[in-house]
Amino acid sequence: MSNNKPNAMPAGRQEIQISDNILGAEYSNLAYINHPNKDEFHIAFTNVSGNTGKVVSKIITSPGHFKRLVAAMNDNVKKYEERFGTIKEVENIEKEIGFKA
Repeated sequence: MSNNKPNAMPAGRQEIQISDNILGAEYSNLAYINHPNKDEFHIAFTNVSGNTGKVVSKIITSPGHFKRLVAAMNDNVKKYEERFGTIKEVENIEKEIGFKA
């Protein structure tokens, strides 16, 4: 007889749950990123259309986690381009539209 519980996670695995207030994905075409102090990075994802916009998500994280996020994004862009070809940056964007650092 095994001591394993029927719904036990395999060793080294972690269960991730999605909060009830996150029903689906939100589109973002603008991000404001800043570091107001030495302990935090703030990322506000925004959806801008015409002259209006709405913050659809805001993330506050540590500098170490932010750096890991940037590395993961760079890795994913590399893998995407290897599979689908070079991504062209958006051209002729207005000063206030697009992702900002």
